[in-house]
Amino acid sequence: MDDCCSAGDEPNGRSGDGNERYDAVFDERFAKRIARQYAKRGLTSPERRIVDYLVDEIGVDGARVLEIGGGVGELQLALLERGASSTVNLELSAAYESTARRLASEAGVADRMTRTVGVDLAERPDAVGTADIVVLHRVVCCYPDAERLLSAAADRATRALVFSHPPRNLFSRAGAVAVNLMMRLVGRSYRGFIHSPDAMVSVLSAHGMRPDYRHRDLSWCIVGARR
Repeated sequence: MDDCCSAGDEPNGRSGDGNERYDAVFDERFAKRIARQYAKRGLTSPERRIVDYLVDEIGVDGARVLEIGGGVGELQLALLERGASSTVNLELSAAYESTARRLASEAGVADRMTRTVGVDLAERPDAVGTADIVVLHRVVCCYPDAERLLSAAADRATRALVFSHPPRNLFSRAGAVAVNLMMRLVGRSYRGFIHSPDAMVSVLSAHGMRPDYRHRDLSWCIVGARR
């Protein structure tokens, strides 16, 4: 898999021990590795596809962007460079913050980026205002109730929403079993998930959005929808 979680099947209920389950996996070491990769190679291929969809199909000039689980903020930096007016990032792990602040400062856009730690959008959908564009990259596979998370995210999006998810196939399921077993053996409560792609897309439609972009490769599927 890519740099998100690996994934497993959806549980019947929620699991985990609060934000600590993310802090243990997405730590400062992880954040610095992502920042090094970004400095060396720029955006990944899935990230470029997300940016291209938003720039070419939706338009980002003057847009307010909300990213759920944006990590060190590389997608936000790219969208600000292409004309977005501001970004807000909601993050469950605090480990990204120092690296994200450094990247924003180096890019000269720290005053246009707002970062909030510890807010679970699915649990507190009114904790953040609406945005023109909402982005969830490498996020739904890390959350047990993707439909609830996407419902809250769709309600925040006034123009468009784009999210990525691992393909649902035998390869991803096998990888999920291995990774989640390893997490259990080392005593970590974090688990990854492979959710139904059709069910996730249906959530967007139910919340007044029209899915108009879908791309699939070996590692990531991208779904774009507009209001």
